[in-house]
Amino acid sequence: MTQMRIVSLVFLMDSFQSLPSLLLLLLTTTSLLVQPSFSTPHQSLNTKLGFRVGATRVDYGKNLTKLQLVQRSLHRGRARLEMFTKMATTASGNNIQAPIFPGSGEFLMNMSIGTPSVPMSAILDTGSDLIWTQCMPCTKCFDQPTPVFDTTKSSTCSNVSCTSDFCQDMNVFKCMDGCKYLYSYGDESSTEGFMAQDTFTFEDSGSGPVSIPNIGFGCGVNNQGTGFGQGSGLVGLGRGPLSLVSQLGLGKFSYCLTSISENKTSNVLFGALADLNYSTSGASHRTPLVQNPFQPSFYYVSLEGITIGETLLPMPKSTMKLKEDGSGGMIIDSGTTLTYLQEEAFRALKMEFKSQMKLRVSESSDTIGLDLCFDLPTEDLSEITVPKLKLHFEGVDLELPPENYMISDPSMGVVCLAMAASSRMSILGNIQQQNLLVLHDLEKETVSFIPTQCDQL
Repeated sequence: MTQMRIVSLVFLMDSFQSLPSLLLLLLTTTSLLVQPSFSTPHQSLNTKLGFRVGATRVDYGKNLTKLQLVQRSLHRGRARLEMFTKMATTASGNNIQAPIFPGSGEFLMNMSIGTPSVPMSAILDTGSDLIWTQCMPCTKCFDQPTPVFDTTKSSTCSNVSCTSDFCQDMNVFKCMDGCKYLYSYGDESSTEGFMAQDTFTFEDSGSGPVSIPNIGFGCGVNNQGTGFGQGSGLVGLGRGPLSLVSQLGLGKFSYCLTSISENKTSNVLFGALADLNYSTSGASHRTPLVQNPFQPSFYYVSLEGITIGETLLPMPKSTMKLKEDGSGGMIIDSGTTLTYLQEEAFRALKMEFKSQMKLRVSESSDTIGLDLCFDLPTEDLSEITVPKLKLHFEGVDLELPPENYMISDPSMGVVCLAMAASSRMSILGNIQQQNLLVLHDLEKETVSFIPTQCDQL
């Protein structure tokens, strides 16, 4: 059995902070402000260019242990997991009158809206599409850290008509004196308002502010719920037509999440900058994106097996396969903290970790909130070994560093597996994505996992 020796069990976890900058230059090269003009939300931008945006965890800067950070994120993410599961369960049903979205998330990105610009701090969500923020007049709004946006004070803001491409999904939008929308989330949070277009400005750490006009977004005037963290709205990065990715028309985006225990900024990168010149080496890290017609906004991948140490878990490839009815399969999600595996796969993984860890299973697992924890010895932590964990995706084997799947808290005397069971679908969570450049190539329909020191980008 192959194992890795860990000199210290004070594992670090990636603090997701990422987000792109923006693109599209005018003919001038001296201006830091990029303002391309295009008439429809689907017009492609200049893919020779790229930009990056910083992102931070919702709990960024708080004096918490790694385990405490994970526990807080688990509490926030329960409704998200439940909604993912419900969506997978009812994907092919005919009784759903209106869609409900996962909502919530773990990372915030800062940007500005309008002319003059008004700051906005928004939840980054790869599991949904709509971009939205709270707007005046706010009949029902939650507290937010930035001013509520007033469309009447922006010289570049305009309402979206019912005939716009932004207003075509009749499950979400209604034509009532303009394009109105209602988005409901799994934790009973919701946003209701009207669709608008305006200039969004992003602060690129490399080149300065980048502005892009005519971004379609929801102006929420009736918003409720506790799932929006410290943000004033949400930015969807899903595969649907309303997402920021689709509106920019760039073809590529990536993110690189720093350790959860480090107060460092992550990055989201768009356009040509997204692959950071990894276009050649990235080929060996690439797996196809899988399309689920029932959930077209999600980024599905094909997980074919898992190896612990040198043991390939005894489960057929069909265990993790996307089913014809839209259930099953695995999605990549930035807003879910743990990785969730379908129950049969998780049972096999849990049993193998118990066999190979050579530590006593802790009785504190239930109170901690994680499914499998081990008691640390009182002395000589340096001699503890952790078995390797390798995920076998179609076309690529991804071996994770131990800090991406084990969480240690010496003060509590435990080390825990950062994975859990799910009844209907699997999710590759953000802890497992730490210090990986996760590159989405939407033109080639692939995802690449490239080991990267994310705080040094």
